[in-house]
Amino acid sequence: MNEKKEYGWKLKEIILVAMICIVFGVVYLGGVYLASFLSTLLTPVGLAPLANEIVFGVWFMAAILAAYILQKPGVCIVAEVLAALIEVLLGNMYGPMVIVAGIVQGAGGEIVFALGRYRKFNTKMLYLAAAGCCVTSFLWSFVRSGYGQLAVPLLIIMFLIRLVSTLIFSGLITKAIGDGLAKTGLLKGYALGRAHG
Repeated sequence: MNEKKEYGWKLKEIILVAMICIVFGVVYLGGVYLASFLSTLLTPVGLAPLANEIVFGVWFMAAILAAYILQKPGVCIVAEVLAALIEVLLGNMYGPMVIVAGIVQGAGGEIVFALGRYRKFNTKMLYLAAAGCCVTSFLWSFVRSGYGQLAVPLLIIMFLIRLVSTLIFSGLITKAIGDGLAKTGLLKGYALGRAHG
């Protein structure tokens, strides 16, 4: 008999997502300062625009990890927006616009999981969802940060660096965190824990 997929959120799932977002709100803010530091280092050699791209994959981790654990619709967007909100409350210098970026970034992963009808949460799907976040975030950079004014070769390099960063942080590392938590038995009551059980 096929197990019926539950799409409603339970209280423990809401609490888990909130905890993930608090942790990653801090991580996201750390990423902002790391990117700023890298920008300072890269400025003398004219590569300052690449600083953000190197760490950009960090900023999708809450969305992908929460979606991997819960495996339900809406998790990517909710987690990314909540983590962005926490980041802003902690003092992100870019202010509330970060929350808009969270919606855009979360939507990229959400679209990918939706195309899989929220049935596949394997390694390939996680990498595709992370890449989806990367693509929508890059499109947002065109609108918000004026990327359209940059030379095409530089844009290609920037996108490729952002994509590699995304696949490492939001793909490889996020999957390792999720699988590691599942192996401890902490996620027994969640979709990922049941899949590992």
